Amino acid sequence: MRHWLMKSEPDVFSIDDLARVGREPWTGVRNYQARNHMRDDMRVGDGVLFYHSSCAEPGVAGIARVASAPYPDPTQFERGSEYFDARSSRAQPRWMLVDIGFERKFARPVTLACLRAEPRLADCALLRRGNRLSVLPLTRAHWDTVLALARSSNKPGTSQP
Repeated sequence: MRHWLMKSEPDVFSIDDLARVGREPWTGVRNYQARNHMRDDMRVGDGVLFYHSSCAEPGVAGIARVASAPYPDPTQFERGSEYFDARSSRAQPRWMLVDIGFERKFARPVTLACLRAEPRLADCALLRRGNRLSVLPLTRAHWDTVLALARSSNKPGTSQP
Protein backbone atom coordinates (compact mmCIF):
# COMPACT_ATOMS: atom_id res chain seq x y z
CA MET A 1 0.00 0.00 0.00
CA ARG A 2 1.18 3.49 -0.85
CA HIS A 3 0.38 6.75 0.90
CA TRP A 4 -0.65 10.09 -0.54
CA LEU A 5 -1.62 13.62 0.40
CA MET A 6 -4.36 15.26 -1.67
CA LYS A 7 -5.19 18.95 -1.37
CA SER A 8 -8.58 20.57 -1.68
CA GLU A 9 -9.85 24.02 -0.87
CA PRO A 10 -12.50 23.49 1.82
CA ASP A 11 -14.85 26.07 0.29
CA VAL A 12 -14.80 23.98 -2.92
CA PHE A 13 -14.76 20.45 -1.45
CA SER A 14 -13.97 19.68 2.19
CA ILE A 15 -13.52 16.61 4.35
CA ASP A 16 -17.08 17.24 5.56
CA ASP A 17 -18.29 17.10 1.96
CA LEU A 18 -16.46 13.80 1.46
CA ALA A 19 -17.97 12.44 4.69
CA ARG A 20 -21.43 13.41 3.44
CA VAL A 21 -21.10 11.79 -0.01
CA GLY A 22 -18.82 8.91 1.03
CA ARG A 23 -17.00 8.67 -2.29
CA GLU A 24 -16.06 11.30 -4.84
CA PRO A 25 -14.18 11.50 -8.17
CA TRP A 26 -11.07 13.69 -7.73
CA THR A 27 -11.83 15.91 -10.74
CA GLY A 28 -10.07 18.97 -12.06
CA VAL A 29 -6.41 18.03 -11.65
CA ARG A 30 -4.58 19.82 -14.47
CA ASN A 31 -0.97 19.24 -13.58
CA TYR A 32 0.84 16.45 -15.43
CA GLN A 33 2.88 15.25 -12.44
CA ALA A 34 -0.21 15.06 -10.21
CA ARG A 35 -2.12 13.34 -13.03
CA ASN A 36 0.70 10.82 -13.44
CA HIS A 37 0.55 9.96 -9.74
CA MET A 38 -3.16 9.18 -10.07
CA ARG A 39 -2.85 7.43 -13.44
CA ASP A 40 0.31 5.41 -12.86
CA ASP A 41 0.92 4.99 -9.15
CA MET A 42 -2.28 5.03 -7.13
CA ARG A 43 -3.98 1.74 -6.31
CA VAL A 44 -7.33 0.95 -4.73
CA GLY A 45 -6.88 0.91 -0.95
CA ASP A 46 -3.95 3.35 -0.83
CA GLY A 47 -4.16 5.77 2.09
CA VAL A 48 -4.83 9.47 1.50
CA LEU A 49 -4.31 12.36 3.88
CA PHE A 50 -7.03 14.89 3.03
CA TYR A 51 -5.45 18.36 3.22
CA HIS A 52 -7.37 21.64 3.34
CA SER A 53 -5.45 24.30 1.39
CA SER A 54 -5.93 27.98 0.54
CA CYS A 55 -7.85 28.66 3.74
CA ALA A 56 -7.33 30.50 7.02
CA GLU A 57 -5.66 27.50 8.67
CA PRO A 58 -4.36 24.94 6.16
CA GLY A 59 -3.78 21.43 7.41
CA VAL A 60 -4.58 17.73 7.26
CA ALA A 61 -8.27 17.35 8.05
CA GLY A 62 -8.68 13.58 7.86
CA ILE A 63 -8.09 10.32 6.07
CA ALA A 64 -9.49 8.91 2.82
CA ARG A 65 -8.69 5.91 0.64
CA VAL A 66 -8.21 5.50 -3.08
CA ALA A 67 -11.52 3.90 -4.04
CA SER A 68 -11.16 3.25 -7.78
CA ALA A 69 -8.71 2.51 -10.52
CA PRO A 70 -7.84 5.55 -12.65
CA TYR A 71 -10.27 6.62 -15.37
CA PRO A 72 -10.76 9.68 -17.61
CA ASP A 73 -11.81 12.88 -15.84
CA PRO A 74 -15.19 13.71 -17.42
CA THR A 75 -14.77 17.45 -16.82
CA GLN A 76 -12.17 17.60 -19.61
CA PHE A 77 -14.97 16.89 -22.12
CA GLU A 78 -17.57 19.32 -20.71
CA ARG A 79 -17.49 22.54 -22.72
CA GLY A 80 -18.98 24.58 -19.87
CA SER A 81 -16.53 23.27 -17.28
CA GLU A 82 -13.63 25.35 -16.04
CA TYR A 83 -11.61 22.13 -16.56
CA PHE A 84 -12.59 21.67 -20.23
CA ASP A 85 -9.64 20.72 -22.45
CA ALA A 86 -10.29 21.14 -26.16
CA ARG A 87 -7.17 19.11 -27.01
CA SER A 88 -8.43 16.06 -25.12
CA SER A 89 -10.66 13.45 -26.75
CA ARG A 90 -12.60 10.49 -25.45
CA ALA A 91 -10.39 8.24 -27.60
CA GLN A 92 -7.24 9.79 -26.11
CA PRO A 93 -8.10 11.47 -22.82
CA ARG A 94 -5.40 13.69 -21.41
CA TRP A 95 -6.61 13.88 -17.80
CA MET A 96 -7.24 10.98 -15.45
CA LEU A 97 -8.64 10.73 -11.93
CA VAL A 98 -9.37 8.30 -9.14
CA ASP A 99 -12.29 8.16 -6.75
CA ILE A 100 -11.57 8.92 -3.10
CA GLY A 101 -13.53 7.27 -0.29
CA PHE A 102 -14.04 8.77 3.16
CA GLU A 103 -12.36 7.06 6.12
CA ARG A 104 -12.43 9.55 8.99
CA LYS A 105 -12.22 13.18 9.94
CA PHE A 106 -9.78 14.33 12.61
CA ALA A 107 -11.32 16.02 15.64
CA ARG A 108 -8.89 18.88 14.93
CA PRO A 109 -6.82 19.35 11.77
CA VAL A 110 -3.08 18.87 11.93
CA THR A 111 -2.15 22.40 10.92
CA LEU A 112 0.54 23.40 8.48
CA ALA A 113 2.34 25.11 11.37
CA CYS A 114 2.33 21.83 13.31
CA LEU A 115 3.62 19.93 10.27
CA ARG A 116 6.43 22.45 9.75
CA ALA A 117 7.43 22.22 13.41
CA GLU A 118 7.88 18.44 13.23
CA PRO A 119 11.53 17.49 12.45
CA ARG A 120 10.48 14.05 11.12
CA LEU A 121 8.65 15.85 8.28
CA ALA A 122 11.57 18.07 7.23
CA ASP A 123 11.92 16.26 3.89
CA CYS A 124 8.17 15.83 3.25
CA ALA A 125 7.15 16.92 -0.26
CA LEU A 126 4.34 19.09 1.14
CA LEU A 127 6.80 21.27 3.02
CA ARG A 128 9.24 21.83 0.14
CA ARG A 129 9.51 25.44 -0.95
CA GLY A 130 7.51 26.15 -4.09
CA ASN A 131 5.63 22.86 -4.06
CA ARG A 132 2.08 23.45 -5.26
CA LEU A 133 1.08 19.96 -6.40
CA SER A 134 -2.39 18.86 -5.33
CA VAL A 135 -1.46 15.17 -5.27
CA LEU A 136 1.73 14.21 -3.43
CA PRO A 137 3.31 10.88 -2.55
CA LEU A 138 4.17 10.29 1.10
CA THR A 139 6.58 7.86 2.69
CA ARG A 140 5.24 5.44 5.28
CA ALA A 141 7.27 7.35 7.89
CA HIS A 142 5.59 10.66 6.93
CA TRP A 143 2.15 9.00 6.99
CA ASP A 144 2.79 7.53 10.45
CA THR A 145 4.14 10.85 11.74
CA VAL A 146 1.08 12.81 10.63
CA LEU A 147 -1.24 10.22 12.17
CA ALA A 148 0.72 10.42 15.44
CA LEU A 149 0.42 14.22 15.35
CA ALA A 150 -3.34 13.88 14.78
CA ARG A 151 -3.65 11.57 17.78
CA SER A 152 -1.57 13.81 20.06
CA SER A 153 -3.21 17.07 18.96
CA ASN A 154 -6.64 15.64 19.64
CA LYS A 155 -5.99 14.73 23.27
CA PRO A 156 -7.58 16.98 25.87
CA GLY A 157 -5.25 19.70 27.09
CA THR A 158 -2.93 19.62 24.08
CA SER A 159 -2.43 22.29 21.48
CA GLN A 160 -0.56 22.69 18.24
CA PRO A 161 2.11 25.29 17.51
